[in-house]
This record gives sequence, C-alpha cells and structure tokens, in this order.
Amino acid sequence: MYIPKYYQMHDYEEMKAFMVQYPFITMVTVSEGRPIASHIPVMVEEREEVLYLVGHLAKGNTQVQTLTDNDQVLAIFHGPHDYVSSSWYETEDVPTWDYQSIHAYGSSRIQSYDELAEALEKLLDHYEGHRENGATWGQLSEQTKKQIHGIEGFEIKVTEIEAAYKLSQTRSENDKNNIAKHLKQTGNDSPSKLAEEIKKYGL
Repeated sequence: MYIPKYYQMHDYEEMKAFMVQYPFITMVTVSEGRPIASHIPVMVEEREEVLYLVGHLAKGNTQVQTLTDNDQVLAIFHGPHDYVSSSWYETEDVPTWDYQSIHAYGSSRIQSYDELAEALEKLLDHYEGHRENGATWGQLSEQTKKQIHGIEGFEIKVTEIEAAYKLSQTRSENDKNNIAKHLKQTGNDSPSKLAEEIKKYGL
C-alpha cells in the first residue's frame, strides 16, 4: 500500500487495537491469476507476540480453495473515512479524503473441525456473552450447531502490517481544527469518529 511517510503508523499496540476495533475485513486472495475477495468478520488473537486472524467462510465460497497453506493473503481493515472539503481550509487548495486503513499480510490454513468449533464458541461468547439471553454456543441446540458443516474455518498468521492514518497531518493547526469541527457537525458516526482521530493524531 502506498503510504506517504507523514501518514504511516508503526506503533504495534495501536495497530493491534485498531484491528480489534474494526474486525469486519476485506480478505483478498488470488485464484487462477484473478483476485477474489470476501467481506467477513474475524477475531484478532495474539499468541507469543504474533497476531492471528480467525474466521470462517461458507463452503460454497470459492475463496475457501485458496486458503490452504497460502502465504499470500491480504486482510484489509477499514476505519472511519470521509470527504474533506477545501472550503474548510484557510487558503485555497484541493479537497481530499481522510481515512484510516490497515493492510495485514499473512499465511493462511484451513482449521480442523475441533478448531472451528472452538473458534465459533469464542466468537459467540465475544458478541453474545454480554447480552441478556445471549445466543452463546452453549445455548444453541444440537440441530442449530449442525450448521457448522456448511462452513470452513481458517486462520491467518500475520507476517506484515501496513497502516495508513491519513488525518490531515499536512494541514495547519487551524485547518485541522476546522476540519474536525465540520466533520463533527454532520452528526454521523464515521465523520464524527474521524474528527476524533484527527484531534488525536493530527494535532
């Protein structure tokens, strides 16, 4: 990923936290010379200072065939993003788009049945455990659990991370304050979160 030096992020803990916060990824692999992608949630796990992405696909998804011992897998994590109007600048310049994104590269493998079952239990505990009458794995009927046979679990061992935090770092402090103010005024989640990130990293 092309990242000018002033937008680069190298802090490991920050990148890991970002990946945990935005776990709905675009996973990209190649099949017969053609790139293919799936949009899926993953669990981000750290084992002995190595990150792993754990998820699953429907067995009918052709991307499954590309995940057996593949050392060329790309997972894209998408953070907040939005249009930045040049009318918010003190001096004339072009408009732009601010965003945060992480590209995680790694090697994938298909999980065993037992590993998949354990991963699903963790996934449901994470998203359902805090809910009243949450649908955790232990609460599901054996009939419902049989749907596990329609999916394939996978694991990606992350070997490289690239992080782009384009948060108006090249603008003046007054411009950045003005950009953050206008984004916040939209009242929408993504631009409001982006405004917070500009204040956190850009100012």
